Amino acid sequence: MKRLLVFLFIAVLVLALAGCVQTKTEVEGSKDDSKGKGKKAIEVLGMAASEEDMNIVRDQLVKNGFDVKLNIQPDYGSFSAQKEAGNYDLALSSWTTVTGNPDYAVRGLFKTGGDYSTVSDSKLDALIEEASTLTGDEAAAKYKELEQLLVFDQAYIAPLYISNKYQGIYSELVNPKTVHLPKSRAQVWESIEFNDSSKNATEPLILHQTISSLTSLDPIKGNDGSINTLNTNMYVRLVNLTDTDDVVSDGSLSYNHAIAEGNQEYYFILRDDINFAAVKDGAVDTGELVSAEDVVFSLNRAKDPKSVPDHRTYSLHENIEKVEIVSDLAELQKKKVAGSDQSVFDALSQHLPASVTQLAKDKGTVNNAVGAYQVVKITTPTPFPQVLNYLAHQSGGIVSEKQVTSINTYDVASYNPDKDIAYGDQTTVTEGTATYNNHLYASGPYILVKKNDYEAQFVKNPAYRVGSEYEPKIAKINVRFIADIDSALSALRNGEIHILQSVPETKLDIVKSDSKLTLHTADSNAVSYLLMNTSGRAVSDSADLRKAILYSINQDEFISYYQGNKKPAVSTVSPLVNTGLKLEADSAKVKEYLKASND
Repeated sequence: MKRLLVFLFIAVLVLALAGCVQTKTEVEGSKDDSKGKGKKAIEVLGMAASEEDMNIVRDQLVKNGFDVKLNIQPDYGSFSAQKEAGNYDLALSSWTTVTGNPDYAVRGLFKTGGDYSTVSDSKLDALIEEASTLTGDEAAAKYKELEQLLVFDQAYIAPLYISNKYQGIYSELVNPKTVHLPKSRAQVWESIEFNDSSKNATEPLILHQTISSLTSLDPIKGNDGSINTLNTNMYVRLVNLTDTDDVVSDGSLSYNHAIAEGNQEYYFILRDDINFAAVKDGAVDTGELVSAEDVVFSLNRAKDPKSVPDHRTYSLHENIEKVEIVSDLAELQKKKVAGSDQSVFDALSQHLPASVTQLAKDKGTVNNAVGAYQVVKITTPTPFPQVLNYLAHQSGGIVSEKQVTSINTYDVASYNPDKDIAYGDQTTVTEGTATYNNHLYASGPYILVKKNDYEAQFVKNPAYRVGSEYEPKIAKINVRFIADIDSALSALRNGEIHILQSVPETKLDIVKSDSKLTLHTADSNAVSYLLMNTSGRAVSDSADLRKAILYSINQDEFISYYQGNKKPAVSTVSPLVNTGLKLEADSAKVKEYLKASND
């Protein structure tokens, strides 16, 4: 009996004390609260599609003494809104150098006033300008200085990794040999064919894109994943990039191009087998030649920051001083090609349909078959060969002067987006909206007919390089909008889409093991990094705090998570120039810089 009473007493005591015992959640919450005291609170902004990377970043920062809050947004639009509002300390960012040159990897991102720059540093600006004029070893040395300042001295960014490119093709239907996977350039549509070529004229090729809200179908007003591929395939350019980033005239508006001695004058001889397409019950040939006049108009507005409201690509073309039509054959004959005894005239005259007998005074007198050509000359204020890479960018797309000026009748200074409809506004091509009135003129192989939340529908330009190897092979292309990449992969496996341009590294085995699919692999210029907020946060004012974050990042853990399918990075320049610099995680440095940031 005594033993029973003792037992009951103990049991009652335990039950009484149970009210004071914390649950696991409460314990963890209590630990977090105590941890947070005196610790640096860091808010990391990113999208749901990058949640794995955000979790790795959080764990690395927590391990190094930070109190981390994740701000996960469902899509790019929400992410951008949060970023614009400054609701972050670190924004998980990525950049792909789609022009294949290192200047593009830094100018718009980190130069004061750049399209996407939140940084204002005069020393960094000077290094960007100096590096842009150099080549070879001199350029590599200058970009090393630039990386040292950007990453290690000021820690404006913290690099995570370089990605490879992995493309999945539904090869049961699509011929994988006709599908390009360029290092930089956006997907090349005109070359793609079905295995059964008889389907090219009747069946739509179904591609994929994660973002359904299109920034603008005016090539100079957007520079993001929503429109890069679309505008690249809607507007022809003076030059193109090969799959390995060489600048060529192949598949462009020019037969040939040449750089004159001094590297400040660039000449392009234009072809006359491309007309603008318009939309009327599908695509129609307007009969309007894509001419030198349109080139001059397009590039002048591309380089002018005030030519359109919300111009997002002008900094790519700010090194263009003058664009003009050459009317004197003697100029071409007198000028020498840089580093050569060959004349510019001879360089431009290679592999033409007929020998050059005259330079056409205007587009009405162009006739390549009898030797009448147009030549465009671009002048830069200083030697700047990288200007050619920018001309290969989608923002260098040639638009119709006649059409664009007829649509953009508003005053730029007083532009009201609720009242004024600009050329390329997506509402004009959105199915079912009151503003649907497709005013697009396409100089490239395809033109957008209409879009909705589900997909965008394109048809081939009937007046683009007809009869040549560059005439579009497939008549209809639909770009399906699927935000979730796992859902997109499932759609590929089911044949609901035919090409998945970006297969996640963690899903490669799925593609490899599926007999209906083919996997293409290539190097890329894509770099993921953490962008530090430079305004209104503790990280904005303390380089020491930024460095503490920088040295918390262990790139090996990212590479391990992605099964070795990522590479180390230092900056957005890393895939293009080997500077010899390397970031290594260092907890001792983290403590040192955290202490300095508190002093």
